[in-house]
Amino acid sequence: MTTITSIGSTITAAFLGSFVEVVEAFTIILAVGVTQSWRPAFIGTGLALAVLALLVLVFGPLLGLIPIDVMQFVIGTLLILFGLRWLRKAILRASGFIALHDEEKAFAAETDSLRRQAMDKRANWLAGLAAFKAVLLEGVEVVFIVIATGAGQGMIGYASLGAAAACILVLIIGLFVHKPLSTVPENSLKFVVGLLLSAFGIFWVGEGIGTEWPGADLSLLPIFGVLAVFSFIAVKMLRQYHNSHAELAR
Repeated sequence: MTTITSIGSTITAAFLGSFVEVVEAFTIILAVGVTQSWRPAFIGTGLALAVLALLVLVFGPLLGLIPIDVMQFVIGTLLILFGLRWLRKAILRASGFIALHDEEKAFAAETDSLRRQAMDKRANWLAGLAAFKAVLLEGVEVVFIVIATGAGQGMIGYASLGAAAACILVLIIGLFVHKPLSTVPENSLKFVVGLLLSAFGIFWVGEGIGTEWPGADLSLLPIFGVLAVFSFIAVKMLRQYHNSHAELAR
C-alpha cells in the first residue's frame, strides 16, 4: 500500500507540474509557428531539447554521489520554496488579488510581438530564439520537477513517466486543436501542484533530518490535507478582504 501511494503521488505530481510548464512552452511554439513559420519554431525547440538532454546527461550521474539524507534535505528545501511560490500565486489569483493566467492572452501578446518583428531581417532568428528560450526555461522546470519528485526515494523513472505523459498529452491535444490550450484550468492545476510539491518538500526535509513519519509515505496524505485546509482558508479570508476593499473604493 505504501509503495502504491508513493508511486501514485510521484507520478501525479510530476504529471501535473510538467503539464502546466509544457502548456506554457506550447503556447510560445504555436505563436512562433503561426506568426513566422514552423521551421524556426522546430529548430528552436530541437536545440532547446538537445541542451536539456546534455544537462541531464552531465548532471544526472552526479545524483548518485550524494548521500540520500543530504539529497532529501536539499531537494526537500528547494521543493518547499518552489511549491510555495506556485501556491502563493494560485492563492492570490483565486482570491482576486492578481489576474488569472490566460493562455489566449499570452498567445496574442507573443504573436503581436512576433508580427512587429516580421519585417526585421533577423525575424526567423528571433522567432527561433523565442521558441528556444520558452522550451529551455520551461524544460528546466520540468527537469527540476522530475528530480524533485523522484530523486528522494529513487523514483526518477516514475517521475519521468509522469512528465513524459504530460508532454505527449499536450502534443496530441495541440496537434488536433492547433490553438492555445486556454480551456486548461491552469490556476487550479498550479494550486494542486503547489500543494503536492510543498507536501513532498516537507516530507523529504523531515526524512533528511531523520524524522520517523507515522505510516511512512502515507504521511504525505495528511500533510497535503493540512496544507490544503490552510490554503483554502487563506483564499476565503483574502477574497473577503479584497471584496470589502473593492466595495469601499466604489
